[in-house]
Amino acid sequence: MRRVTVAGVSGSGKTTFSRVLAQRLGVPYVELDALHHGPNWTEAPADELRARVAAAIAAAPDGWVIDGNYRQKLGDLVLGVADTFVWLELPLRVSLARLARRTWRRWHRQEELWHGNREVLRNMVGLEGLFVWTVRSYVRHKREIPPALARNPHLAVVHLSSPAAVASFLAAASLDQAG
Repeated sequence: MRRVTVAGVSGSGKTTFSRVLAQRLGVPYVELDALHHGPNWTEAPADELRARVAAAIAAAPDGWVIDGNYRQKLGDLVLGVADTFVWLELPLRVSLARLARRTWRRWHRQEELWHGNREVLRNMVGLEGLFVWTVRSYVRHKREIPPALARNPHLAVVHLSSPAAVASFLAAASLDQAG
């Protein structure tokens, strides 16, 4: 396990999990959101995002942990070179509760996310808001991830569906590194 890609809906814990796992494996952490979102929430076109991700992969030949989805723009770029796929599929209620707490904290503290971007409440609500996006993503992942994995049978697949399973996996990753 040296080239790991982590997927899940917003609020599933991808970033926290990926940062911890990368540190325990001693490899760089790559956050796809940071490569995708430019100033003023501009989105990188598919070819630009692919180039950024390919450069990040090339810069870390000994391994990495990549956090994020973007399969529509990236295709199998990451999956094709990863050795492990971690799917954080926590109950939707858990992800939505985490998302609400995280969004409130970021908005209240005016935390910078990427390239000067901060949480904007208008991006959170309504039919195009982050919470509706998360629900739709939950359904879409159930439909799209299995075929993506079938196209990449070389991947070791880790499917974690509870906070306890996530904690147990990270504890085992620590033990593996210590031994």
